[in-house]
Amino acid sequence: MTQTSESVTWLTQEAYNKLKVELEYLTGPARTEIAAKIAAAREEGDLRENGGYHAAKEEQGKQELRVRQLTQLLDNAKVGETPASADGAVAPGMVVTIAFDGDEDDTMTFLLASREYASSDIETYSPQSPLGTGVIGHKVGEDAQYELPNGKKASVRILKAEAYSA
Repeated sequence: MTQTSESVTWLTQEAYNKLKVELEYLTGPARTEIAAKIAAAREEGDLRENGGYHAAKEEQGKQELRVRQLTQLLDNAKVGETPASADGAVAPGMVVTIAFDGDEDDTMTFLLASREYASSDIETYSPQSPLGTGVIGHKVGEDAQYELPNGKKASVRILKAEAYSA
């Protein structure tokens, strides 16, 4: 249910099936629907001033981008449980609880994984995000730093890190 640096994406069977169904829809019925929209808009006349035509072409472009993303994702997917970190360090696929600036009253729990594959039950941060890259490799009890959008550094303490289970 997460990405690793080797560009392998770990997916639960449920997430894999969901993405596979979406890809099948986009490459089948959705392509037919968008082609019909474009054809209908084309028949309206002058394409330079045809808002419906341009909107349909833009929708088609977004749809084809999503098809490419899903194809690449599913081609690189490994279905099963994310391997546990051998040394107990924070790794993609873990639910992590942190304390900001070491203040155990100011905590946050999140799943360290790609947002696209996570359930909506838990906040998710990408392993490639500033916070994600900052905490990866740190163990419970250790402090970690990450860069804020304004360029300043923020500190967090790792309070808990455990494997995610759907």
